[in-house]
Amino acid sequence: MTPEALDAPCQVRLAIAEDRLPIQRMLELYQHDLSDIWDQDLDIHGEYGYSLDRFWSSNDCRAYVATVAARYAGFALVDRAAKIGTDAHWMDQFFVLKKYRRAGVGRHLARQVLTSLPGQWEVGQMPENHASQAFWRSVVAGCTSGEFEEREISVGWWQGVVQCFRIHPT
Repeated sequence: MTPEALDAPCQVRLAIAEDRLPIQRMLELYQHDLSDIWDQDLDIHGEYGYSLDRFWSSNDCRAYVATVAARYAGFALVDRAAKIGTDAHWMDQFFVLKKYRRAGVGRHLARQVLTSLPGQWEVGQMPENHASQAFWRSVVAGCTSGEFEEREISVGWWQGVVQCFRIHPT
């Protein structure tokens, strides 16, 4: 789908309680999409499982949803679990439904989330997820006029490529 093909503009907002189940279901799709590079198994209920509790109970965590024509198109989960520094926002999970990919929804969601939380940021991608790395390099460069540092983490429980940057208040 191209940006011109969208019937309505993409809307981004903080998630509310009613969004929790749709986010949980989109997380299952997200984890399935990554199952060839993210070693995980289904639980006894046939789900990958991902706890969203902290995004509704901690002031350091935020959940966002993207909608197009009032239909879910994706989500972003942000916490403060920085991997490089000690005081930064971390893009914990980010997903756009396949129908809306390459239509500007992901870029719009990313920019809205990043600019809603000024300050230091880290965004990471798995080493094998080259499409995600290219997407985030482009988004971060656009939000920072190219002012970001990229690091690689190759030891520990989380490994991947991380863009480190600052979002200035508007």
